[in-house]
Formats: sequence, structure tokens, C-alpha cells
Amino acid sequence: MVDKDVLFAKISSVNKHLDRVKKQSALPLDQFLTSPDAQDIVLFNLHLAIQSCIDMAAHIVSEQGMGVAGSTNELFYFLEEHHVIDAALCEKMTLAVGLRNLIVHEYGRLDMKQIYESCRHDIQDLSAFASAVMTACNL
Repeated sequence: MVDKDVLFAKISSVNKHLDRVKKQSALPLDQFLTSPDAQDIVLFNLHLAIQSCIDMAAHIVSEQGMGVAGSTNELFYFLEEHHVIDAALCEKMTLAVGLRNLIVHEYGRLDMKQIYESCRHDIQDLSAFASAVMTACNL
């Protein structure tokens, strides 16, 4: 059985980190690109928001006995298979995992303009995941 307190804490974490990302990505592009502090705040908080989503997925998969994931992405495929999230959101979450991996492991290869655009247009996918978890787990 999923621990609702764990999920609530992770959802709160996602929202807190996304708020910080949104504040920094509200800067004009040229200002964002010349501000290492804004970039660091965005990258750090994106990493933590995505990690909280991964932690939620792992908790649900484990507690519901959906299987043993061979990779982080597989967690989201299990959630899709068990109708916690739809196929489109599953694919978006696997892309988010890829971004998290780039942030953590290959910092020098990040295109900050692409990160900026993603923050302005794609981070709602993390909120959508949190909402889908709330619905599926009756929170």
C-alpha cells in the first residue's frame, strides 16, 4: 500500500522546486543566459523536481508490486502499464529522466537556451505527473 505521507511530501517538493524554476525562467532569455546564478538555480531545482517524480514512481511501483525496474525509465513504463499515467505522459517523464541524467552527469554538454525553453514550455509535465499520482492514489 502506498504511503500517502511519502507521496504528499514528494508532491510538495516537486511544487516547491518548480516554483523556483519558474521564477528564474521568467527572466528574459539574454539575462538568463548571462546569469550563472539563475542557471544554477534552474538546473539544481529541475534536478530535484525530476528526482522527486522518480522517487514517487519508485514508491508506487514497489508498494503496488508492479515489477522490478531495470532502469529509471522503466518505472514510468510500469505506471503506464498499470494506468497510473497515460502513454504521452510516460514518454514525457522518460525525457525528463534523460534531462536529469544530463544535468547530473554531463553538465558541460547542456544547451542553456534549450533548458530555458524547456522551463518555459515543458515543466508542466512534472506537475501533470504529480496530479496523475494524486488521482491514481486517491490523494
